[in-house]
Amino acid sequence: MTTIWELDYYSRPIVDENNKKVWEVLICESPTRIDVDPDSLFRYAEYCSSTQVNSGWLKSAIEAAISRAPNPPDKIRFFRQAMNNMITTACNGLNVPAQLSRRTFALSQWVRDRMDTVYPNHPGFQPSKNPSVTFPTTPAEPLPDALIGQKWIFATLEASAFDDMSEWAIDFGESFPLKMAGLAPNTPIPGLIIYSPRAMPMAAWMSGLEMAAIKFDPDTPTRLLLETGVSDRWILTSLDPKTQPEARQFEAAKQQSNQVHFLAIQTDPQVEAFAGFWLLQEVNLA
Repeated sequence: MTTIWELDYYSRPIVDENNKKVWEVLICESPTRIDVDPDSLFRYAEYCSSTQVNSGWLKSAIEAAISRAPNPPDKIRFFRQAMNNMITTACNGLNVPAQLSRRTFALSQWVRDRMDTVYPNHPGFQPSKNPSVTFPTTPAEPLPDALIGQKWIFATLEASAFDDMSEWAIDFGESFPLKMAGLAPNTPIPGLIIYSPRAMPMAAWMSGLEMAAIKFDPDTPTRLLLETGVSDRWILTSLDPKTQPEARQFEAAKQQSNQVHFLAIQTDPQVEAFAGFWLLQEVNLA
């Protein structure tokens, strides 16, 4: 099974004895299955002096984490675009692919927790705001012609329906433990199901992306978007005046499910297996 890590390398609201910002690397395993206990997954943290901040130090820290982890990473995700060069250089030195991604749910929760419970207890703590990371809005690209779905519907499943997701027949996809989102079992989770005779190629292509969210943008009401990576956007389908209200209802339902939603791909409605299935969540990354 593929092991994915989430990584953050950035300054913290702490200063050292020379009144210089203290940096820190945080590494945790990504919970990619619905049935994983996120509290049991590997974590590694190490402070770094501002005078040591470089890709060489980071590479050594990742090596130290690998030496302690039960499994080395097959891929490392990170969400800070400002650290792109330093993180990718360090990972390239270890022959580990690194990708910008918003699928850093465990890491973002860990950062917020440390902001509340760890850094304030440090002698060099300096209170400061921790604004969410913002991403640029880029023009949406059309899907490759061969991957456009023939039919699609909005759908809703209760959170409890995902309890046995690990037993579903899914060729490509990824999930995460719903307890991380704090959802009650009867919470309706909205989603989009795409039907296409080319379901398998479509799911395989999407598996190479860092799936982030499905979005209906009221400023462009004639289309439904798929967001991937940290700023890539794709036009999933066009919306006519009859389907635009459904898209608005979909966005409203996301508000009630803590932004958790799903994307499913099947060949047709009669098939019980999924060529692709992704649990998604829009989160504010700290």
